[in-house]
Amino acid sequence: MDGPVPPDTVFAKLRGKLYDAVVAMYHDQGHIAVKLVGFSMKAGGSEWTKMSGVNVTLGLPIIRTSVDHGVAFGKAGEGRANPQSMVDAIKVAIKIASKHPAVKSSDN
Repeated sequence: MDGPVPPDTVFAKLRGKLYDAVVAMYHDQGHIAVKLVGFSMKAGGSEWTKMSGVNVTLGLPIIRTSVDHGVAFGKAGEGRANPQSMVDAIKVAIKIASKHPAVKSSDN
């Protein structure tokens, strides 16, 4: 554990693998940085080329992961929504669960 670390550098250090995780005390402290790294648009800002990011809530008695963006209600039922962030959030939850002692012992 380290910190507090200045917010203008901590996420760059996370990308450089100096840290395994960053704990943000407020929603926007973490989400702004994650979106800057995980989102990108085509030139002119008319279309997203990438939207990725997973939020993990720590300190709960359950595993909770979620996507780091909205729910795309405007695209619901039209076949235009990209499910990749949801898939990524599920994969992170599975990875966390696979390391839990109760899950490991039940696999034997």
